[in-house]
Amino acid sequence: MLAPPAQALDRLSALLERFQVSARLFHTGALCGVSTFDVQPGRGFFHVLRRGEMVVTHRKGARVLRRVAAKEPTLFFYPQPLAHQFHNAPVDGSDFTCASVYFEGGASHPLVRALPPLIVLPLASVPSLSAALDLLFHEADQMRCGHRLMVDRLFEVVLLQLLRWLLDHGDEGGVSIGLVSGLADPQLARALTAMHERPQRSWSVETLADQAVMSRSAFANRFKRIVGIAPADYLTDWRMTLAKKQLHQGCAVKLIAQELGYANASALSRVFAQRTGMSPKQWLAHHQANWQPSAVHETGVY
Repeated sequence: MLAPPAQALDRLSALLERFQVSARLFHTGALCGVSTFDVQPGRGFFHVLRRGEMVVTHRKGARVLRRVAAKEPTLFFYPQPLAHQFHNAPVDGSDFTCASVYFEGGASHPLVRALPPLIVLPLASVPSLSAALDLLFHEADQMRCGHRLMVDRLFEVVLLQLLRWLLDHGDEGGVSIGLVSGLADPQLARALTAMHERPQRSWSVETLADQAVMSRSAFANRFKRIVGIAPADYLTDWRMTLAKKQLHQGCAVKLIAQELGYANASALSRVFAQRTGMSPKQWLAHHQANWQPSAVHETGVY
């Protein structure tokens, strides 16, 4: 029996319900001269060039192009904290709508780890965003009751639609290997979604291959080639990511172990130490201040 297409699956909800993403508008209108966007842990950026032209530059060694030019409406999505500068004409500045994007867990968020540091796409190449962007721009340009909340939610809708688009057009977005590529694969997506939804289950390569409707060897080889790691390693990494979140929420290791399918607290602690080099208690003490919430109120305007 053939597996239903990946499009029949909800490939994102299990991720985004456990690790939320939120957006906060901080600018709409012209930006003239040089505008600098500094790094802040846990914060990304979503800029939409609506009209005009601009050049964005990055520091040497930033793992992205030093200089990117846009001469048409274009979106710039920075999932990871990355300093950048906009260079616009001093008189006829380009027109932007910009938001900060907050990923729960910061660098630990699965999508932050899976996406490239910068995605640049002309709006014409992503027609599925046009309706939501039109509504976003309409709200951003007016000051009415609930304006701020409406724009923030619309930015989140646009971001979700972009993530949907990337699942089916990863190559165009610069995604070649990893979680997003795995979710784009019709058969691997079924196994990945099963792990995301039910991490406590005693998954084996055989049972995951059954989810993908593949033979064990074909599944294991394809998973390693497309996702970049073995299925068992991915499952362990997913469970450890969930454990870190629950530790920050104050959950006891014993309860976390039960929820993630480990026999007891010792079994979870042993795997946790193998992955992080520290016990859960040590890790939490070391990282207590580094867990980033998904919703932070923007206080600065550039």
